[in-house]
Amino acid sequence: MPAGEFCYPSPPPPPPGSEEEEEWLWEQIKAEARRDAEAEPALASYLYSTILSHSSLERSLSFHLGNKLCSSTLLSTLLYDLFLNIFSTDANLRSATVADLRAARFRDPACVSFSHCLLNYKGFLACQAHRVAHKLWTQSRKPLALALQSRISDVFAIDIHPAAKIGKGILFDHATGVVVGETAVIGNNVSILHHVTLGGTGNFGGDRHPKIGDGVLIGAGATILGNIKIGEGAKIGAGSVVLIDVPPRTTAVGNPARLVGGKGQPTKHEEIPGESMDHTSFISEWSDYII
Repeated sequence: MPAGEFCYPSPPPPPPGSEEEEEWLWEQIKAEARRDAEAEPALASYLYSTILSHSSLERSLSFHLGNKLCSSTLLSTLLYDLFLNIFSTDANLRSATVADLRAARFRDPACVSFSHCLLNYKGFLACQAHRVAHKLWTQSRKPLALALQSRISDVFAIDIHPAAKIGKGILFDHATGVVVGETAVIGNNVSILHHVTLGGTGNFGGDRHPKIGDGVLIGAGATILGNIKIGEGAKIGAGSVVLIDVPPRTTAVGNPARLVGGKGQPTKHEEIPGESMDHTSFISEWSDYII
């Protein structure tokens, strides 16, 4: 089978976003867990307790998150009930979870299976826990939302304010050190690497954090500050510091960031970098790139 292709048992995967997708994906995850338990008996009990003993994806995810985020005073059983209640009553959250699993599986060549992402990808787990914290925030259960944010930060080293709005099909790749501020907005099908900051520019309140359009790719260590807009399908190079708007389908690189091709007529790309994960094609057009 050629590299990069995926082989599924029948039936084939349903279209993304369809009603059948969640059920299909859960069957895939269980099949992967059974395969891994047979191949590695040391993991059999773990895989049974986290995946195979559960009747649905939301129950498995709720159990796993509850055990990951619990503490001596914030019990796993309390968290399990909290997560399960929210996931089971919100179809949009379940749809986002499925889209996030697909994003990791198909964009990251190091992701060997859906079950691997579900159990081991802290960026995925932090994002799902944030979705619950955000739901609590919108329900005016702010103390619990903030407590959950603190546990997510402690356990996963990812700090996302519960008020931040995040779309679906999100990949937090590696994810360590990611910071997302209170009024930040992240669109759909966005990929964000480790040590990215979506921050403010001072101690004033109000709408003060970046707005990230659909299909954006943000490279490792990039810092985006202030209430600015990163246009749909834009690409932010690793280590860049972005302080002004970035037009759609353009690439911003450097500190301070500049547009590839120049501010007047920036070079535009056709692909969606948040999905293609193309970090470096701009280098051939970046005249100041010197070794």
